[in-house]
Amino acid sequence: MNTKRAIQVAIIFGIGLLIWLVRPQNVVDHYGLWSLFPAALTIVTCFITRNVLLALLMGIFAGGLVSGQLNVIKAFLIPSLGSENYAQMLLVYLWALGSLLGLWNRNGGAKVFAETLARRFVNSRTSAKVFTWCMGLVFHQGGTISTVLTGTTVKPIADEHGVAHEELAYVVDSTASPVATIIPFNVWPVYIAGLITIEPLSTIIANEEAAIKMFLYAIPFNFYAWIAVGMTFLFSLNKLPLLSTPMAKVVERVTTNGELDAPGSQPMAASELTESNIPSNYRASMIDFFLPISVLLGFCVIPWASGASPMVFEGFGAAVVVAFLCSVVRGLEVKDAFDAMIQGIKGVTIGALVLGLAVTLATVSSKLGTAQFVIDSTSGFLSNWPYILPSLLLVICMLVAFSIGSSWGTYAVMFPIALPLALVLSPDMTFLLLCFGAIMGGSVFGDQCSPISDTTILSSLACGADLMDHVNTQLPLAMIAASISALLYLLISLAVL
Repeated sequence: MNTKRAIQVAIIFGIGLLIWLVRPQNVVDHYGLWSLFPAALTIVTCFITRNVLLALLMGIFAGGLVSGQLNVIKAFLIPSLGSENYAQMLLVYLWALGSLLGLWNRNGGAKVFAETLARRFVNSRTSAKVFTWCMGLVFHQGGTISTVLTGTTVKPIADEHGVAHEELAYVVDSTASPVATIIPFNVWPVYIAGLITIEPLSTIIANEEAAIKMFLYAIPFNFYAWIAVGMTFLFSLNKLPLLSTPMAKVVERVTTNGELDAPGSQPMAASELTESNIPSNYRASMIDFFLPISVLLGFCVIPWASGASPMVFEGFGAAVVVAFLCSVVRGLEVKDAFDAMIQGIKGVTIGALVLGLAVTLATVSSKLGTAQFVIDSTSGFLSNWPYILPSLLLVICMLVAFSIGSSWGTYAVMFPIALPLALVLSPDMTFLLLCFGAIMGGSVFGDQCSPISDTTILSSLACGADLMDHVNTQLPLAMIAASISALLYLLISLAVL
């Protein structure tokens, strides 16, 4: 076994040496096909190993080999991780968001909020599903955060009213990442801004503020997210035609004999996610959740309504301070409050690492001239049919994200390459926003539907569903939403170009 691993390592070093020897010299604008190598290697490695962190690292080191800069720490990591953009992302995602989630887990605010509303408004299967959909909007931070918070708080209520676990997982999963991309009061605009504040786009995106505004302008064009969330709402109301999809059989099963799981299924246990960590001497209250989330939304919504950019950084910082003070004033020990914040930060550390490496890969692509190479190679072909680009980007992102199980990883590869290409094909802002929305939606589709995605796995886990039962029942409905989106992109592109 050790000999086999030694051979594998030797082969990797041999390939690296070969790349070093044949890499392009005297480069002006880009490295030709080699410009695509880091991004392609990242996707392939992620597909083979199912390890996003390893894949991103491989892509970064590949960029060092191609560019002749073996010291990737100095060439790529320090400029990216030491930038103001990444510092702001880290502050929001790791410290603020992690601390807020940790405090909610310790003071029970989110759990009490959901349970209190459920007792007042849930009295049937339909109202239980609608309530789940609403909680997906309330817990709009996206991805794993939304799935865990929503799934664990609504599952007991949904079980009580006979909602099948496949139904519950679909509603939770389809209001996790899709909602996060159209309700911008979270870390997603900040992350995307770090990927598109690059030299090829400097004429229209001069700084992070302009990048966040671009994200906001593109929200109406994120067709997949809007359609997916809308279909889930209709499904919750029992108004969505299911035709002969697998979900139709689920609804028939649970309404006929009350079976929450299919015969022979292997539901994923979610006890480790639902265990309460509230101190015995602390009485949880709705105010523990409502006050901080109101502060957060206030900092985001009020500036947005007045035409300014949402104050995301200030909002998250103020929400953490309010959550901490509220918990302490209501009886939580200061030590317990700080411990809760630390535990919350630990819980999102992996996400922060992925974020940092993704931003670094975007820097690698920029320095290798990847966007310029794609523009030079495809602009001639696409100049005759530029209107197909948004639909094409949607499909490409769907496939990539489904293969690697990560929307954020797909964004890191696609945004720095695709948006400059769109800008060259047409200066029309509507066309650029269509391409932006297609990348957002296609990546979310793949992340939402992939069986190796953390959101897919955690949706099944938090809702007590069989993983593949969830995938098989959700995928056909998501494909309908994606197909409608692709058609809309094509028709609107034809109209504006």
